[in-house]
Amino acid sequence: MQTYFLGIDGGGSKCRASLSAEDGSIIGRGISGSANPFQSIDRTIESVTASVAAALEDAGLNEGQLRYTHAGVGLAGVNMPSFYRKIADWPHGFASMHLTTDLEVACYGAHGGPHGAVMVAGTGSGAFVSVNGQRRIYGAHGFTLGDTASGAWLGHKAVRAVLRAEDGLGPSTALSAVFAETAGKRGVNIIERMMTSTPRDFATLAPAVFDAAADGDAVAGDIVAGGASYLDRVARRLWEYDPPRMSLLGGLRERYANHLSGTTLERLSPPAEQPEVGALLYVRSRIRGDNRHDADVSAGFSE
Repeated sequence: MQTYFLGIDGGGSKCRASLSAEDGSIIGRGISGSANPFQSIDRTIESVTASVAAALEDAGLNEGQLRYTHAGVGLAGVNMPSFYRKIADWPHGFASMHLTTDLEVACYGAHGGPHGAVMVAGTGSGAFVSVNGQRRIYGAHGFTLGDTASGAWLGHKAVRAVLRAEDGLGPSTALSAVFAETAGKRGVNIIERMMTSTPRDFATLAPAVFDAAADGDAVAGDIVAGGASYLDRVARRLWEYDPPRMSLLGGLRERYANHLSGTTLERLSPPAEQPEVGALLYVRSRIRGDNRHDADVSAGFSE
């Protein structure tokens, strides 16, 4: 019977799955919604399941093939032990499931293997380095406590700045007009609109922040500069490990390129592959018995 491999990358905005045959060729791909346990364990499992089903359909296979499929699953938030345990205990139906963080599979994809460093700036943010047996996560604290420089962080900063401007307690900003145009809201109506928003909702405002900064708005410029300064600091910390390569990943990668320091930009390398392909490399390494056991994924990672 043919053996298959699944690579799954799940974050705050989407979940992607790539299915490969035993020879390594990718035969199916699938995409679904948010898969961040910080937001919802149930939604994460639903999104993983939906992306896998789409990849199977794309490959012309049925669900019965899952019992011959080894899955590498990289998810945001599973550096938290409680989230790791809940996902690891999920009765998935794969031949085996090897769970780690989305940052680690991003590193595998960016560098074609386990060694290197990545910074991710998407809906959320975080960084990971793996060199000579040392593995460390920086950030990845979730929207409530961190995710500095992420799309959600930028959007949240923008909404707060608009509200202060509306109250006359902060400098005026072009973001007020942008928000009124895109959301049709001002003043207290902004609060009503955004009070139950998810990180993904806030992240949809990030492009407007970059655009306003590019047009010379001082408030937006300060927000973007704060995110870029944070990424520069993270980059300096990661280089202390002397990784062979480092990449910046995520949906805001191109947006930040014009705001990072020259030193950071000069030392960044383009990613070789996407994180879901990295998850395929990861699961194959686990099947071969390389590196540490999956149960160590949340041990000693976060600063």
